[in-house]
Amino acid sequence: MRIENLSFYYRSKPVIEGIDFEIEEGEVIGILGPNGCGKTTLLRNLNKNLNPKSGCVMLDGTDLKDMEKKEIARIISSIPQSNEIKFAFSVREIVAMGRMPFQEFLQGESKKDMEIVEDAMEKTGITHMADRYVSTMSGGERQKVIIARALAQTPKILLMDEPTLHLDISAQFDILNMVHKLSREEGLTVVIVSHDLPMAARYCDRIVMIHDHNIHAIGKTEDVLTQENMKVVFGVKADTVRDPDTGKIFVRLFDSCTSSEKRT
Repeated sequence: MRIENLSFYYRSKPVIEGIDFEIEEGEVIGILGPNGCGKTTLLRNLNKNLNPKSGCVMLDGTDLKDMEKKEIARIISSIPQSNEIKFAFSVREIVAMGRMPFQEFLQGESKKDMEIVEDAMEKTGITHMADRYVSTMSGGERQKVIIARALAQTPKILLMDEPTLHLDISAQFDILNMVHKLSREEGLTVVIVSHDLPMAARYCDRIVMIHDHNIHAIGKTEDVLTQENMKVVFGVKADTVRDPDTGKIFVRLFDSCTSSEKRT
């Protein structure tokens, strides 16, 4: 996927301007920035839920504006911020909804569809909960169901908007470990919108850091999560340390910065 000079406005107010970067096959890429910087708006432009004011999103060489929503949904699946489900659907019924882009009107699920549904539940570890009502489940369990529904679309790209929001710490690790494993073993490309610096450092191969409606920094995680970038964009005093066992970096947060400190 290639994002070329992408801009989006709400009325006359710019939300993102001149965004330009490429998403590589099989990587986990984080879109980071503080609340209100345009991260979710950018993500919603990546699957045609929003249409840009200018620029374009190219998917395998084709502009999204020239593709039907159903065609896009066969390649890109999305995990929204909220996983609340108000109606009395079973886990299997929710996951089966992921097959809708492949079905004709009122067709129903085929044998192949249900095999894919079962496979998606197995990959997310929820097969034993297939007949439970989603409304009775915990937040972490529901999030696994939503991810299984997304996997049932058999996507190449998975877009995740704050996937660990409102989850306890154990569930956060559980969800992101699972997604990272799917990326490595299935070749799934994952785009994660977040403002969680430690989680991004742990799971992302590359980071796009958004600030003032544009890209402030982009590159490998260790190159983007510098003291200066975290101070300017997030207003925090932080640094990174490399884990001697895994070789990965992790973020240490110390304090917030004053306005004058952010400018220096």
